[in-house]
Amino acid sequence: MRSTAVSALHEPPFPARRHPDTDEVATQSLDWARRLGLVDDGPRWRRLRRAAAAELVGRACPQAPTDRLRLLADLVTWLFVMDDACDEDGLGAQPTRLAPTVGALLDVLDRLGDPGAPTPPDAGPLGMALHDVCRRVRDQGCPALLLRLVSQLREYLLALLWEAANREHRRVPDLAEYVQMRRHTGGARPSMTLTDLAYDGLPTARRRVDPEVFALDDLSADLVCWCNDLFSHRKERRVEADAQNLVTVIAAQHGLDSDAAFRAAADRFNDALAHYLDREATLAGDPSLAPFLAVRRAWIRATYDWSLRATRYD
Repeated sequence: MRSTAVSALHEPPFPARRHPDTDEVATQSLDWARRLGLVDDGPRWRRLRRAAAAELVGRACPQAPTDRLRLLADLVTWLFVMDDACDEDGLGAQPTRLAPTVGALLDVLDRLGDPGAPTPPDAGPLGMALHDVCRRVRDQGCPALLLRLVSQLREYLLALLWEAANREHRRVPDLAEYVQMRRHTGGARPSMTLTDLAYDGLPTARRRVDPEVFALDDLSADLVCWCNDLFSHRKERRVEADAQNLVTVIAAQHGLDSDAAFRAAADRFNDALAHYLDREATLAGDPSLAPFLAVRRAWIRATYDWSLRATRYD
């Protein structure tokens, strides 16, 4: 499937880079996950090492200060652990099973990283690690970005309940619904927000809500998530009850076999990439948006390059 994806997808025409401290940050982030109890020394530890979160963020954030790269790596590590708990360990098989964990994590987010606020006792290691990330973001002294991150993580957690309901009922969502919800379940938005922080690349509030800027942000999240879907499809289709993949959704909506649906999904990615480039060209003349645009380009390219090498979807 990896070679099929490579042949079907247009390579993002952005430079491929890698942060020089990626390997060091990888070791530190894995130690952080073990210290806070996110993983032990068993299968979850091996699974997290194979996920190579730091390799992804080292490519998505290749020129940031190392401490901010580390903060981003810890967030993505947390997202991988949460996703695997839902997808691999059964936490996300039913909304009623997932809801107590989501409720406790929402309580953590409500504390906004306040170091004086205790972590909810039922939040467990996931809650402790999430609180640690929020506390460190709070320490950066950018409250608007902290609020944006917390809002995006809330959307992510609530979208996981939507996924769980689909799994429980073996429901395949329609395409428009899936595209909208995938922007939240993929964790791309909070990851890009912390990359904005790493580069101090926040546009003004007025520019941030410009419809053209907002549409480009949606497209960048779509491209990251759809690239992930195309590379992970072979692994995910082994799970009969799980239809949370662009290829599966297209197959169901249009009555296509798996190969035809894969080609249609790849065409959708390629068309979106071309549309992204057109939209970006209309915004590139604004120097205030340069860091914002650079972050989205880097995430699109990094996801593609990381997917070529990672063993997460073997």
